[in-house]
Amino acid sequence: MRAVGLYKYLPITDVNSLVDLEVSLPSVRQSDVLVEVKATAVNPIDTKIRAPKPNVETAPRILGWDGAGIVVSKGDNANLFNVGDEVFFTGDVSRNGSNAQYMAVDQYLVGRKPKNWTFEQAAAMPLTTLTACESIFDRLQLSEKDKGKSLLIVNSAGGVGSVATQVAKNLGLKVIGTASRPETQAFTWGFGADIVLNHTQDLIPQLEANGFGAGVDFILVNYDPAPYWDTLMKAIKPQGRICLIVDSSAPVNIAVLKDKSITLVSEMMFTRVKYNTEDRIRQYQIFEQVSKWLEEEKLKTTLTKTMSPINAANLREAHKLIENKKMIGKLVLSGF
Repeated sequence: MRAVGLYKYLPITDVNSLVDLEVSLPSVRQSDVLVEVKATAVNPIDTKIRAPKPNVETAPRILGWDGAGIVVSKGDNANLFNVGDEVFFTGDVSRNGSNAQYMAVDQYLVGRKPKNWTFEQAAAMPLTTLTACESIFDRLQLSEKDKGKSLLIVNSAGGVGSVATQVAKNLGLKVIGTASRPETQAFTWGFGADIVLNHTQDLIPQLEANGFGAGVDFILVNYDPAPYWDTLMKAIKPQGRICLIVDSSAPVNIAVLKDKSITLVSEMMFTRVKYNTEDRIRQYQIFEQVSKWLEEEKLKTTLTKTMSPINAANLREAHKLIENKKMIGKLVLSGF
């Protein structure tokens, strides 16, 4: 099959950072489905994994853990999907990904593609939607009981932030997003944020000016928390909850959490598959719910840019756009 991958971890400006390949089809484990990839999305995690390092791979590393396609075969214990089903899926960073004509993926990381959606629209959603839903429901433990409460989403114009905004609004929360450029602010408004603050300026006076001088109930941080740490500690209400999805670039003082009895949680979408947790089926269940929401238009796609075909040149360009922070929304490639 055709694929795009790497042997060396190089700057994206190097033509060998991502190369066109001819490789064997991936092996299918007992609980896997083999998907013919119709579209693949590019995420910041792709660029982080590809970033320069001294490692050299003996077998090519194929990136991409966000896509859509058609099930063409499955393992003996894979009973959630049938051959011919149109699906969208994420993946497992310890295995090769969706920058290939075929991808083997555990059935729990797969959902039914919304019937009224294109493969490109669907491919934009799995990784960010699963991360957003796990953050909202499993980590912050929000539900309709929290209707009317406030959620601050730092970096709400990103893929996760855009989905989290929609999910939180569907629960009836007051959503406060942050974005700095006019186009990212407009993007955030478009997904339903009630208030949009400028995160290049002090957030506390802006919260006060919008009636949140006493703080917010919940915070989802889709950015390095280190430069925001003092602000987060001031902005959160006593007994509030904060969820982080990005590593901190520097140590932070967690002792300050105690005074307000703050709950600090982290979200990593790959945790359940990495550690084979007992609740692995939870991710499939989320995908089933998300597929219904998408068909019912309770969630909108975050797709803003498509490229074709799926090849090394286009994927290098996609990585450049993400590394240079030129993307708003999601970028998807389709067709080999």
